[in-house]
Amino acid sequence: MHKLNVDSDDVLAPTYAGRWFAHDVPKYRLPAEGMAAEAAYQLVHDELNLDGNPTLNLASFVTSWMEPQANRLAEETLPKNLIDQDEYPMMEVIHRRVVSMIGRLLHAPAASQPTGTATIGSSEAIMLAMLAHKRTWQLRRRAEGKPVDRPNMVVGADAHTCWEKFARYFEVEARIVPLEEGRYTIGGADVSPLLDENTIGVAGLLGTTFTGQMDDLRSIDALLTKVHDERGWRIPMHIDAASGGFILPFSKPQEEWDFRLPSVHSINVSNHKFGLVYPGMGTVVFREAADLPEELIFHINYLGGDMPNYTLNFSRPAYGVILQYFSFLRLGHTGYRRVINTALENARALAARLAKIEGLELIEDGSNFPIVVARTAPDSGGPDVDLRVLSRRLRERGWIVPAYTLPPNAEHITVMRMVIKENFSRDMVELLSADVHSAFQALSREKTEGVQPPRTRRRPHC
Repeated sequence: MHKLNVDSDDVLAPTYAGRWFAHDVPKYRLPAEGMAAEAAYQLVHDELNLDGNPTLNLASFVTSWMEPQANRLAEETLPKNLIDQDEYPMMEVIHRRVVSMIGRLLHAPAASQPTGTATIGSSEAIMLAMLAHKRTWQLRRRAEGKPVDRPNMVVGADAHTCWEKFARYFEVEARIVPLEEGRYTIGGADVSPLLDENTIGVAGLLGTTFTGQMDDLRSIDALLTKVHDERGWRIPMHIDAASGGFILPFSKPQEEWDFRLPSVHSINVSNHKFGLVYPGMGTVVFREAADLPEELIFHINYLGGDMPNYTLNFSRPAYGVILQYFSFLRLGHTGYRRVINTALENARALAARLAKIEGLELIEDGSNFPIVVARTAPDSGGPDVDLRVLSRRLRERGWIVPAYTLPPNAEHITVMRMVIKENFSRDMVELLSADVHSAFQALSREKTEGVQPPRTRRRPHC
């Protein structure tokens, strides 16, 4: 007969009176014994309280809020693996629907079914697209009896680090166009000197990580068309639309940047940014099926029926695809347009307030994307405020606003970036702008009076 231990935590102790709350908890090795589920939850929950508030996180582009119905769908689909197409056939049906909807949104040719796949994010999507373009280049060169040992790609220094990762991981020479003060994007004239017969593709950015601007995509398209006509080089352009791919289709639908440009053969979007889906989903879409060499698609049957697989990994959560389908059905074109335009209006309102701060200069004011980027005015005549210190002052108020230097050759410029998302209201705009103004003025006074701001100590990584 089991004897009840009346002194045990499970019987007697409230959550915070249990023994695990009065002893050290193992942090880097598996504990010898477990604990009650509620105690484990509370311990982890309390540690996460030290994280920043997602609502006040203007550093990240990713979606941090969805409706309760989306949260329920996410919970219901957490156990499902997107790769298990035979076990969860409706997952794959919805997956194909989502890829098709995105392809149509990006003006994929009407005569073909959009070809692509959901990914973990835009980094995987970009690598999959560029692998396809590399293989297409290799197949064409081999058919012509030419060497395939020196592929290169052209990309601006305004690109995300995932482009450098692709070049390094998959042995492609990255020909990087440097930035300079006053020019933080690239165009056809910048790309032209770097092209040759070994160029597998050119990256065009629709919304840069550093300044929230867009490359001159039409001039790059015109250049690639001219190069093909005059030299016979078939060089595709890939559009990295991680940030802007769900912005311009609703705010400026007449803007031609997508598959309407003939040189564009692939596009990636980050659904977990302005696609309004929680983190963990991107999509790559090709102009036509011929842009994806068949040999890159693996056919597997050890989960059931034949399942084509085109990913860098295998297992992945299914909830991202389901939540994207939910958002598409929930909002439709009209709903997305309203959400995006509201974010743009709030970004412009924030920019207008920041522009009034003497000594602060705007680089991006929310004209195209809901992103505001500022630097200290170089000729203001006042004290040179360190934006990294300003960022730390704002963190004391709970705001997470990153300050960083630009890439070469503009690394002498420090900027501060604010991403305005769906759940950032006009009231929050007013609160943030007031705190920026107050902190900036305080730092200006300290500079003038020779007061050194306190140094922030960083905790070491173990």
